[in-house]
Amino acid sequence: MRNFLILAFTFLSLTMVACSGIEIQQSGIEKFSAGHYHYYKWRTEPLPADSRSSDPIYTLDPVIRREVNADLQRKGYVLDEKRAQFTVDYLYGSGMQQGERSELASNITPYPRVTPNRQVSQAEVDNAIALGGVKETKNIILQFNDLTSNREVWQATLTKVVEDANNVDATRLDQNLQDFLARALKPLPPASPQ
Repeated sequence: MRNFLILAFTFLSLTMVACSGIEIQQSGIEKFSAGHYHYYKWRTEPLPADSRSSDPIYTLDPVIRREVNADLQRKGYVLDEKRAQFTVDYLYGSGMQQGERSELASNITPYPRVTPNRQVSQAEVDNAIALGGVKETKNIILQFNDLTSNREVWQATLTKVVEDANNVDATRLDQNLQDFLARALKPLPPASPQ
């Protein structure tokens, strides 16, 4: 029985890790594939590493650039300013997202009503309150543009609900961002032969 509990806990832990709470939306790769790209460059310069700003973008910028470069180079793309065929850029910003509305809510109130021994339990009401309402999000939008036409050929949006904005663990942020960017860039095809 104990082995079963350990196995069940391990499975649950792996399931929770897989459900990381980030939403990734990618555009189709048709336009990007049609470009037969091999070389790329960054559209903007890296942010200064010696900045004393507490803005999280200064922590994110080197990680995003490092991970995107590593992933693209694994796929055969070459970072070359002079021969670049497409540019890579990203936007980082906060956003808002509407929470989930309970199926048991009425058109008068977004929360289910509690009637003793009928309809909804207090736990369902508490969950509706916790999951409902507006949630703050942090968003990263990766954008690849064709250099000659300056038109977007691929985009990925990474959205994560902010749980504790005041408690940022840099090492965990680095690892999470590495995983999320790898997932976002996964559909991109390998570089075209020269």
